Amino acid sequence: MAAPRLSGTQCIAMDSNSQSNYKLSKTEKKFLRKQIKARHTLLRHEGIETVSYATQSLVVANGGLGNGVSRNQLLPVLEKYGLVDALLMPPHKPYSFVRYRTAEEAKKAYVTLNGKEIVDDLGQKILLYLNFVEKAQWKELGLQALPPGLMVVEEIISSEDEKMLLESINWTEDIDNQNVQKYLKHRRVKHFGYEFHYENNNVDKDMPLPGGLPGICDSFLEKWLKEGFIKHKPDQLTVNQYEPGHGIPAHIDTHSAFEDEIVSLSLGSEIVMDFKHPDGVTVPVMLPRRSLLVMTGESRYLWTHGITPRKFDTVQASKGLQSGIITSDVGDLTLSKRGMRTSFTFRKVRQTPCNCSYPLVCDSQMKETPPSFPESAREASQLEQDYVHRVYEEIAEHFSSTRHTPWPRVVEFLKSLPCGSLVADVGCGNGKYLGVNKELYMIGCDRSQKLVDICRERCFQALVCDALAVPLCSGSCDACISIAVIHHFSTAERRVAALQELVRLLRPGGRALVYVWAMEQEYNKKKSKYLRENRISQGKEEGTSSDTAMPELLVEQVPNVGSRDSECCVSSVTDLPEGGHKARTVTNAKLPVHTNRTSFPSQDLLVPWHHQGNPGEGKPGHPAGAHDPGPVFHRYYHVFCEGELEATCQTLNSVSILQSYYDQGNWCVILQKV
Repeated sequence: MAAPRLSGTQCIAMDSNSQSNYKLSKTEKKFLRKQIKARHTLLRHEGIETVSYATQSLVVANGGLGNGVSRNQLLPVLEKYGLVDALLMPPHKPYSFVRYRTAEEAKKAYVTLNGKEIVDDLGQKILLYLNFVEKAQWKELGLQALPPGLMVVEEIISSEDEKMLLESINWTEDIDNQNVQKYLKHRRVKHFGYEFHYENNNVDKDMPLPGGLPGICDSFLEKWLKEGFIKHKPDQLTVNQYEPGHGIPAHIDTHSAFEDEIVSLSLGSEIVMDFKHPDGVTVPVMLPRRSLLVMTGESRYLWTHGITPRKFDTVQASKGLQSGIITSDVGDLTLSKRGMRTSFTFRKVRQTPCNCSYPLVCDSQMKETPPSFPESAREASQLEQDYVHRVYEEIAEHFSSTRHTPWPRVVEFLKSLPCGSLVADVGCGNGKYLGVNKELYMIGCDRSQKLVDICRERCFQALVCDALAVPLCSGSCDACISIAVIHHFSTAERRVAALQELVRLLRPGGRALVYVWAMEQEYNKKKSKYLRENRISQGKEEGTSSDTAMPELLVEQVPNVGSRDSECCVSSVTDLPEGGHKARTVTNAKLPVHTNRTSFPSQDLLVPWHHQGNPGEGKPGHPAGAHDPGPVFHRYYHVFCEGELEATCQTLNSVSILQSYYDQGNWCVILQKV
């Protein structure tokens, strides 16, 4: 139901908190509450300050590209009330700015459109909430360049050739045919020459598929070679057919598997592909229909590439620009609905080890091999020593620089404790929670000497110890917190022991707050900030980063324009004790290395930390250059499935679970000792 229409005088007066004798109905009060909520959200999370008097400019909450509202859809609605000088639509944001020629026109739109119901391109109803701003502005990013070594060639084939290529792929033939055909989630895949294995982005070089590449491709490949678009004739082809709205995780094709050229032909529909540098820079690149993408050098070996699953892409509104970077010109952005897309990706299988210029991210040149899942307590302890404790000692200073803003619900817990409470922060890191509530007596402990030193420099009480053996008396603490710690223990038994140690410290009636990283980085059809962030500061890898995520302005009005079905792929190291969360045992398996800012492929994995600063000085073999990613360290994590943390806590002695919840990519519980 659309919100009630209020007169201009009433709207302006009530926005300025002036007194009025006008008696509001229940529906009008509800509308005003939502309008005020939108205004406060814009100020708190975006720094957009609204004003209570009429100006030429308005901010339109819920009328943004991030809500699935396109420029072609919103602009005609706004133009009904006056001459629009500019409509600014920031990418991925749930709001936009409109500037009218006069303040009177803006006031007319404010009165008439506030609470107006429109239907987005997905057919979902959205209510608009308008507020005046002094100036419509958006801080634009600097001009970006394509990743080095990346090229997009438009109209590489004709529409007739496109039709011929699409018709040449027989998706109905038997799966036992000589060319491997698979049905993955939301896409169909066919391999020629060699089967491409998605679990490790590699091929089995000793098992070529019979038949080679389709003959229909020969003439195109010869032409591209002759014209200089490619340097090698490929011997492997993967054909993917994508349903609208779905994509592929960010990845780098394995260095040792393929030569320095990955070539992809886009057919059927245009798409925006995201390229991400290890330092956090993201470059969205438009791949038009019938275009050829060629990745060589740095863009092939160092940058990840992927397609975000969503129904619409943010694209340039002007027709002049086809391929290339999607610029940050908010006055020229709109939405483009995705269609069925088929890609022909050609590669040349490498027969010798890779000797590229990026040894720190090259599997052929890496000296270390990923560790295996631990099969004993000794192996578990060694794994944690190598891939948790030693890593945090190496990255302590950089890690601390990314950990400065306390998470709101942790602060809420600490501020709810009685004055004078003794609180232990087990795994305190740089101590960002030790000074949150000055009325508490807090002591921190951490395994990292360097992080404890940082705490002491900040005049906090902290000591070095193991979270499995905290040197405090049993029953001495009124409360404990364990934030992003338990997930670093590599077996179920050690995770249980760490939780039991927290309970030991508590007095009867004492409470403990525990946060662990969640397997489900998309929950209730919402992505965590970990998945949503585009430009990031590397190192903010825990479930919730140091900044709180911006919520939708009005949750009930935000459509699901970028969902990805999440699966809990349980591959835990060992089973919990009887009655706990069941997980299958994995033995003799290497721990996978996670691709940052993507969904987790398994529960036990290594998460890269790209070190910044001047970490490479004086170290041999450290490549120089503007795009040098710095040393890459890997930290072990066990990410928790829904219900797993609660089930683990239920195995503890003398404990009741007061509350459990999901908080921006983390599973959380509040325990009480009974």
